Amino acid sequence: MRRTTLTLSLSTLMLGSAAALAQAVPYAIDPAHSEVDFSIKHMAISTVHGRFSIKSGTVNYDATDPLKSTVEAIIDVKSVSTGEPQRDGHLNSPDFFDTAKYPTAQFKSSSVKKIGDGYDVYGDLTMHGVTKPVTLHLDQPSKEQIGMDGKPHRGFSATTQINRKDFGLVWNGNLKSGDSVLGDEIKMTFEVEAGKA
Repeated sequence: MRRTTLTLSLSTLMLGSAAALAQAVPYAIDPAHSEVDFSIKHMAISTVHGRFSIKSGTVNYDATDPLKSTVEAIIDVKSVSTGEPQRDGHLNSPDFFDTAKYPTAQFKSSSVKKIGDGYDVYGDLTMHGVTKPVTLHLDQPSKEQIGMDGKPHRGFSATTQINRKDFGLVWNGNLKSGDSVLGDEIKMTFEVEAGKA
């Protein structure tokens, strides 16, 4: 009788653990409705905006305990667009992203922390062949909606700021005033829509 009770207890524990692990639901990032927007100072007087497409990725979202969630996203750096073809060509060149050699970038989370109404998502950003830790400031994820594909979808929006020189993006020029043509700080916003995988 004790053996049966012990066996049942172990089985219950194992089922409970499996259920806890299963609470993180995988959502596949939808490239058609996801992007990374960025901005950088130009000549210390204006701000240039641009975007990258997100090629693929997965958000493992645990609605009952978001701190157990994870995310991995592949960014299509070759898709860089600022609305000016000549500038985009320069950004793709070895002076900047060198997309012939480094066509993609990647963010992979390591942990999540609750901060106010949102979350801080800690992880590594790999870009231009360099990997550095970054923190994404994530807004409260959206509620679930049923998409045109019949699958549940969620939206995620997060921001961060990086120093481009940390990733080997060092090209610049000097103005007569002594100011640099480009600023060092890049603001990035991840806008992600993802559907249940």
